Amino acid sequence: MGEHATVGGVDVLDVAEAWRKSGRDVAIATVMETWGSAPRPVGSHLVVDGEGNFEGSVSGGCVEGAVVGEAIEVIGDGKPRMLEFGVADETAWRVGLSCGGRIRVYVEKLA
Repeated sequence: MGEHATVGGVDVLDVAEAWRKSGRDVAIATVMETWGSAPRPVGSHLVVDGEGNFEGSVSGGCVEGAVVGEAIEVIGDGKPRMLEFGVADETAWRVGLSCGGRIRVYVEKLA
């Protein structure tokens, strides 16, 4: 997927690996596509553990909270999923995409 995403100088994929090695269940959310005004570029990652701790960013506002919730479910059932957030949804303002952007995020459990 190209260069590793860093947030504040921290490589979130390194965080995922460290969490996994310490015995935590981990899911990785990756921005797959963006349209219009999107806060984070394609390839951005959010790493989530089974307790809802997270590192990185795929968007902002409530989208992040929604992705963390879905990631916890992915950890629970092991089934990856594609999420889409956008202004076409009535929840767009609530999830922080008021600028006309849409994003598609893929969430998978780290084996």
